[in-house]
Amino acid sequence: MESKGEYFIPINEVAKRLDVPAHTLRYWEKQFPNAIRPVTGAGNRRYYRADTVEKIETIRTLLYDKGMTIAGVKKILHNGSFGEEMGEIKKQQSPRKAPSTHATLDEFEKNDIDIAIKLLNQAKMFLED
Repeated sequence: MESKGEYFIPINEVAKRLDVPAHTLRYWEKQFPNAIRPVTGAGNRRYYRADTVEKIETIRTLLYDKGMTIAGVKKILHNGSFGEEMGEIKKQQSPRKAPSTHATLDEFEKNDIDIAIKLLNQAKMFLED
């Protein structure tokens, strides 16, 4: 995860980068208190250090991508192999791109574009009637 030179990253930014809701991050704080310790600012706003964000990203990968349970991740944290897991996951992952809701044109085949144009033309004719 790139820290972009940021030292304290707000919870909403971390949630956006990792594609998880902020309430999930707050829940993980309670489940993994030794790994996730945010700094709280004015109004109890949560901010994470870059190294904490890397830990959160590893936890996310273990839970979502590898299908582990919370108990399984706690066990890894307890037995001290979490650092190894982080290193292994970093090797396997390419830099995470922000999820996109729009596909790029090169992801479509020409036939798919032609079908989409026909559907749009049909919708246009329907709306004009």
